[in-house]
Amino acid sequence: MKRFWNEVAVVLETGGYGIALDARPVRTPGRLPLLVPGIALAQAIAEEWRAVDGEIDPRAMRLTGLANAAVERIEPDPAPFLAGLAGYAETDLLAYRADGPEPLVERQATAWDPHLAWARARYDVHIETFAGVMHHPQPPATVARLQDALAARSPFELAALSPIVTLTGSLILGLALAERATDAETVWAAANLDADWQAELWGEDDLATATRAAHRAEYDGAVRFLALLEQPADEADQPGLA
Repeated sequence: MKRFWNEVAVVLETGGYGIALDARPVRTPGRLPLLVPGIALAQAIAEEWRAVDGEIDPRAMRLTGLANAAVERIEPDPAPFLAGLAGYAETDLLAYRADGPEPLVERQATAWDPHLAWARARYDVHIETFAGVMHHPQPPATVARLQDALAARSPFELAALSPIVTLTGSLILGLALAERATDAETVWAAANLDADWQAELWGEDDLATATRAAHRAEYDGAVRFLALLEQPADEADQPGLA
């Protein structure tokens, strides 16, 4: 689709903030009204539409894509979406450790143990750690409490958490970021610790570098989406509000 509009505005509607293109409301691919819960997020999505030059590139409109997912895929029936993310409670990256060499073991402990300690205290759970990559079950109570923490999130928070959790391989890191117990750079570094170790030993190839850059762009978009959800804004100071 090519750009067909001149003006982009944020519109206060019943149920949230919408984006209008030449006074016509933006809808999701399934034709549902695209309404978001905060004006900061709405303004950022509006900027994506203002920035379109020629053809629409969905890769450059990550906030719009996440909002579409929240409205169309998650809000009507959160259960299937939750089930996919909740599975990471059983396979969390932080629980699976290298059995050598010792410098890698120590590096994992330094980067990952503080996040596990936070989760244990925050959710009053016991989290097992294991050497190797073979699957080991976590205590059922631990899985249930982590899943409950995820289920307490809004559809828009879940939309943002989905790429964060899947790209890092860690529900714990995603929840810690959502609760501001850590920051985005720390989470990214923790999630890529093993890859960084391998790159230090053997160097990076071009494909791995390009893949990592694409993943980082997707991750940064989700982090920004999550931050915008929490950002208060004074409507009177926001341009373009109709």
